[in-house]
Amino acid sequence: MPPRNPQVDAYIQSAAPFAQPVLSYMRDIIHEACPDVEECIKWSMPSLEYKGPMCGIAAFKQHCVLGFWKHTLLFPDAAAAKEAGIIADQRGRITSLKDLPSKRVLITIIKRAAALNEAGIKVTREQKAKTPVVIPKDLAAAIKANPKAAAHFKAFSPSKRKDYVEWITEAKTPGTRAKRLATAIEWIAEGKGKNWKYERK
Repeated sequence: MPPRNPQVDAYIQSAAPFAQPVLSYMRDIIHEACPDVEECIKWSMPSLEYKGPMCGIAAFKQHCVLGFWKHTLLFPDAAAAKEAGIIADQRGRITSLKDLPSKRVLITIIKRAAALNEAGIKVTREQKAKTPVVIPKDLAAAIKANPKAAAHFKAFSPSKRKDYVEWITEAKTPGTRAKRLATAIEWIAEGKGKNWKYERK
């Protein structure tokens, strides 16, 4: 049985008080269901691996997440995921132990995930056609007016540009949009992606 990773201990201890028991419980259940699981930190979050990536746990400001790498094979559709008590798209908002399915269900899911890795089954990812990112006029004008932002934005990957475009266009009010636009230009001028706070350093 591999030892537990001190980095994961530190991650849990640094999480918000509400999240600590949730993370500890999920971690314990994963180890119980798959004794040979190994712990590491990936993308600044705990990753639990068995013959390859298997699942991960994470804590945010107001919720925790339990995600499975091969969730599309564990839960082929929304109905199957709902029956299992897990959000299949890995964005489940777990705020307390009450939000988790029963221990029996969790163990079944984890063992199923381990079995997929044991069998070497891969997830076939559908290649989606890339659509060009359309820059809103106000964002384009603000970028053009800031040489540093213009240089960095030009060098950004399409996905980084899209993150900013979606963030700004999804604003509900003109005031919110203006505030996001100003913040975006500040971050872009510094070479930061929209999700720079969560990017691996």
